[in-house]
Amino acid sequence: MDIAQADIVRSTAGRDKGKLFFVLDGEGEYLLLADGKTRKLERPKRKKRRHVRFVSHGDCRVAEKIRRGESLTDSELRRTLARMGGEGNPDQGGMSTWQNPI
Repeated sequence: MDIAQADIVRSTAGRDKGKLFFVLDGEGEYLLLADGKTRKLERPKRKKRRHVRFVSHGDCRVAEKIRRGESLTDSELRRTLARMGGEGNPDQGGMSTWQNPI
């Protein structure tokens, strides 16, 4: 499956392994990624396509803003990715699979 602008991906390599990101743009074999926390909109992460895994098509308001080129805030990215559930990453606001919900 080809990864497109505004899709949500999970990093499979590097220091950010396991984290969720929005795809802001694609440049050949590279993608520009942002999560609103460690990689903000002003300085997106440049990562090879083979080092990410597709998670979901962006079917939310944030994804529409990315596609249209509208202004967007880092907090909007963080909230949306947290709702997606950053499994295994308490940093992103989702409940980890190893945490007890009680």
